[in-house]
Amino acid sequence: MSSGGFSNADTGSKTADPYTQKNLEEPSLKEKVEDLQSFVDKSKFCLMTTMTGQGIFASRCMAVAAREDNVDFIFHANSESGKTDDLHEHSEVNLGFLNNSGEWASIAGKATVETDREKVHKYYSPALKAWIGDLGDGKHDGGPDDPRVVVIKVKSKTAQYATARRTAIGGAIEVAKGIVTGEAPSVQKLRHLSEEELQQARK
Repeated sequence: MSSGGFSNADTGSKTADPYTQKNLEEPSLKEKVEDLQSFVDKSKFCLMTTMTGQGIFASRCMAVAAREDNVDFIFHANSESGKTDDLHEHSEVNLGFLNNSGEWASIAGKATVETDREKVHKYYSPALKAWIGDLGDGKHDGGPDDPRVVVIKVKSKTAQYATARRTAIGGAIEVAKGIVTGEAPSVQKLRHLSEEELQQARK
């Protein structure tokens, strides 16, 4: 039985979650960080979950513009959008990445909206013009000096992710074997990065 959480089973001395036990990995910090970076870079798009002023969770598709300090993430935004209002009220966010192979990453962090033009220029992409729009007044043109163009930086607090340990065919064979034997399949590298580990990775 678990203590203090939700449990619906008493499995005695046997683990109630063999999948997690079989797939959980604890390699070097360097490997964990590099694999997370590689997965995020390949995925590019994520759902950023914020909390509105009314206390409701809201998720939006966002494209990662860049990484900073190895484990922190940069996004472009329009300062007049709802997400910047949410972050003004609640800075805690979650970034959820997922691909069609079932690999995923969940990163909890603290977001800041940065208006410094030097930083905006550093990460600016001409493609933003299509999203921000040109209002035709010579100032709000979607360019790097448009005051609406801001950067959201998410400083990661914790991260957990699962990437494929095997090819798609190898994974299917492992799952099929598990159906027959009842043994949890070993198909993913399930990993966790603590706040302390992420801090070390920034050095």
